[in-house]
Amino acid sequence: MEAAVAELAEHDSFERRVGYRFADAGLLTEALSHRSWCHERSVEQQTGSQAASNERLEFLGDAVLGLCVCQLAVTRWPDLGPGDLSAVRSAVVNAGALAEAARRCELGPALLLGKGEAATGGADKESILADGLEAVLGAVFLDGGLAAARDIVERLMGERLAEAASEPGTRESKNRLQELVARQFGAEPTYDVSSSGPAHRPRFVAAARILDEVWGRGEGSTKRAAERRAAQAACTRLEDLDDPPVDAEEPAHG
Repeated sequence: MEAAVAELAEHDSFERRVGYRFADAGLLTEALSHRSWCHERSVEQQTGSQAASNERLEFLGDAVLGLCVCQLAVTRWPDLGPGDLSAVRSAVVNAGALAEAARRCELGPALLLGKGEAATGGADKESILADGLEAVLGAVFLDGGLAAARDIVERLMGERLAEAASEPGTRESKNRLQELVARQFGAEPTYDVSSSGPAHRPRFVAAARILDEVWGRGEGSTKRAAERRAAQAACTRLEDLDDPPVDAEEPAHG
């Protein structure tokens, strides 16, 4: 009884964090039910059937997420072509981005996990968080429609979406830098990356090195964005080799 009350309280708290109140509370429970919990519960209760896990809603939520991201990108940035729109979608529709968004709304504590999964840190595993958030989006879509799901995507992932859309030119910067360095130095660029800030809103700083010299730096809310910006800065400097490398200060590792 106490466990059930605590579960309801956590689900209520999660609804406030994510910014959506379910009309059908059963959809939220299903979205938060990991298969390990469903299996464990069926064994404990000695039932022939197993409660529905969040896998079906995850399947739906994957499609909902993709549609929401594409709709936001197309309507907000009309100058982006198909290639850049695809890059924007890829920057947001991936396990790392989903897990980051899930941590932002503290999805982990609300998930229903089996004892074994919970004991091994399942509430903070990237794959479980990503799948769980997709399941929540699928549940919101069924409960409140596409607009409600889109609002959550925008609230939790809008910053990453805007960052990806603001710099489509950096999409190929790492490949371009690799080509330039191979041709001009016969070597490969390397990257040093440091991070700071809370887990749900990290900030990354990258340094692009050529033969141990720093040629460019970049910052971003993701490691990939920081490295791309550092690569772009290095590419710009390589256009004029008369310029010396930037001061090779080691970034602090967080």
